[in-house]
This record gives sequence, C-alpha cells and structure tokens, in this order.
Amino acid sequence: MSFDSTKLLWVRKPERFTISDKEIRITSAPFTDLWQRTYYGFQNDNAPVLQFPVKEKYFSFVVKTQFNSKHRFDQCGVAIYLNSENWLKASAEFENDKIQRLGSVVTNHGYSDWATTDIDASIKTIWYRVSRRESDYRIEYSFDGKEFKQMRICHLTEGGGDIYMGIYACSPENSSFEAIFTEMDLTDCVWKEHH
Repeated sequence: MSFDSTKLLWVRKPERFTISDKEIRITSAPFTDLWQRTYYGFQNDNAPVLQFPVKEKYFSFVVKTQFNSKHRFDQCGVAIYLNSENWLKASAEFENDKIQRLGSVVTNHGYSDWATTDIDASIKTIWYRVSRRESDYRIEYSFDGKEFKQMRICHLTEGGGDIYMGIYACSPENSSFEAIFTEMDLTDCVWKEHH
C-alpha cells in the first residue's frame, strides 16, 4: 500500500490550490465549514475535501500539515468524507493569539460531535495519523512526526465498506489562509488488535 496522488478526487474543488507529488497546497475560502446540527443548530457542508478511495479494511494514513491560520475557527487536517451526513475530521482550529483547539469531529447520520483539547497558538505544524479497523477508527496527532498521541477512537456507522481518505482546509468565518500538506503515506495498519 502506498499513497498515490493520481487517484485524488475533490469534494468541492477550491478556487486556489496546487498539487504535486511532494506537496498539496490549499488556500481556504471564507465561510466554508463542515458541521451537522448538534448544539449550534446549523448545517454547514461546503468545505473542500481532497480524497482518494480506499478499499482496505485495515490501514493507517499519515500526513504533515503546516498552516498560517490566524482567524477564529481557521482549520486544516484529515478527513474521511462519505457524504454530507457521515464523515470525520481532525484538525487544530485557531481560537485566539494564545490557544487553538486540537480536536476531532465525528458525524454519524447527520449529527456531529466535537472533542477538543487546547494547545498553544504558536504551533503551526502538526502530523495526523488515521488508522482503520473495519468501521472503527483511531485518530492520532504528533508535533514531531515520530511520537503520536491518541486523540480518539470512534465508529463510523456507514464507514465499514469502501471509503475515501483525505485532507481538508476551511475558514468558517470571513478569513482565508494557506494550508500545506506533505509526507502523505498510506501503510499497513499500525493500530493493533486489542487482546
């Protein structure tokens, strides 16, 4: 298994992006987001997501993100987007000059949740690793690309068949920033079976 940039497919192509074998750059557009119903009451489903199809039931995907986010809720990271009501994402959302919220959202049948922890706003490089075991997923992060820490284990109700694995960047408010994605790799699953 290996990452193949020729199989990338857009869910909502952004106006500004570049793709090469070494890196992908996405400039976010204002008022773009992914969220469904819970708590806030609104539904936002207009963020660009760049994905590739994955048939394997067990795999791990790693990507390095670099970003110059500077406005509230600016975010970029990993995503598995099945359709508007079934997806997951993980990213650091800019909050203010002191903190950003490192978190993940899992959306099943049209309802999103959001799990977060605060990290320093000066952090502008994060690696993410998503591992799949059938319809269960583990999301991890790293600040150095070597030591990964678990963010969450979750279930995608519709995520047991063929899926799409990818990246995204968006700016829910009136802002824009450039996100750079490198070191993408698709490997055998590093999330071992629990005994």
